[in-house]
Amino acid sequence: MHASELHRVVIVGGGAGGIELATRLGDTLGRRGRARVTLIDHSRTHLWKPLLHEFAAGSMDLDYHALDYLAQARWHHFRFQLGEMDGLDRRRKVVQVAPTFDEDGRELIPRREISYDTLVMAVGSLSNDFGTPGAREHAISLDTAAQAERFHTLLVNACIRANSQPGPLAPEQLKVAIIGAGATGVELAAELHKTTRELVAYGLDKINPEKDVHLTIIEAAPRILPAVPERVSKAAAELLRGLNVRVLTGERVTEVRRDGVTTAGGTRIPAELTVWAAGIKAPDFLKDIGGLETNRLNSSSSGRRSTPRVTRISSPLVIARAVRGRRASGTCRRLRRRRTSRPRTSRACCRGGSRARRSGPGPTATSARWFRSGSTPLSAA
Repeated sequence: MHASELHRVVIVGGGAGGIELATRLGDTLGRRGRARVTLIDHSRTHLWKPLLHEFAAGSMDLDYHALDYLAQARWHHFRFQLGEMDGLDRRRKVVQVAPTFDEDGRELIPRREISYDTLVMAVGSLSNDFGTPGAREHAISLDTAAQAERFHTLLVNACIRANSQPGPLAPEQLKVAIIGAGATGVELAAELHKTTRELVAYGLDKINPEKDVHLTIIEAAPRILPAVPERVSKAAAELLRGLNVRVLTGERVTEVRRDGVTTAGGTRIPAELTVWAAGIKAPDFLKDIGGLETNRLNSSSSGRRSTPRVTRISSPLVIARAVRGRRASGTCRRLRRRRTSRPRTSRACCRGGSRARRSGPGPTATSARWFRSGSTPLSAA
């Protein structure tokens, strides 16, 4: 089949769902020349989002766990396009991608359009601050690697500043407020308890982590980890209190300031660093893209599909059904046998990278990383 006649599958978003879908479609349809699979993402590397709290705390090395999209595309027979989607023309069936700039502000890749037959939106979600005053200016979310690295840098700088200043600590110094007691907030508090003690052991002898470093988790729900059984939530709360982490439940944050947060009950919590880990929402840019009403490819009982096809589900089986021909049908049967009820992590599907990295360092970074300075520009939270 000629390249221009191939079914064009475009996946926007290279998170855990997008990169696995591109990998599996590339290994099945792309390798056999039955479809042209393209992945679009604004970043050059993939990081599994549930690990961001460990990067922020400093217990994992960001560079070691990053997976290069170009390398993954080469290993698994799909194409990667660097850029951010900023428009969609459903009539012409094209995705509009904004220009990409380098660190000096020079245009790296011009604005372009990418045609598709099947479009998959796998852009994921972001933290939702619910319009809380001061949250966007003074709180850091952990949605991207840049935000995790920014929090890590600010935390290290706060410790160095506190250790070198001649006077006593201000009320908010070395205090961290974590808004939201879901999995991210709870795990971040536990990681920070460990890594801040490793940090001060490297010459920051004026800081007493037991007395000076304070962590507070604030949750609007009656208990932490509201999505898990109550007995698990209670056990986790006891463990956090045993680590001297202050746990506040039934408290809704109404304002975030540079030096702390305020709750609806009038509680004032001083904090030098504030992390927003409560609530999720769709990315803001989706509101600006017209005509993005999505349809499941197999949702109609009559079997009729809308044209052009746009889907948010990341199932290789569904995409394979959209590709015409006998070989595509055979691919559907093979993918059906391979489907599991529990999705794999992104690292599980990146076979080409895992073997190449086995000779490298272990997953836990040394404490010396605390003082490593990076040159990558960091975006504001």
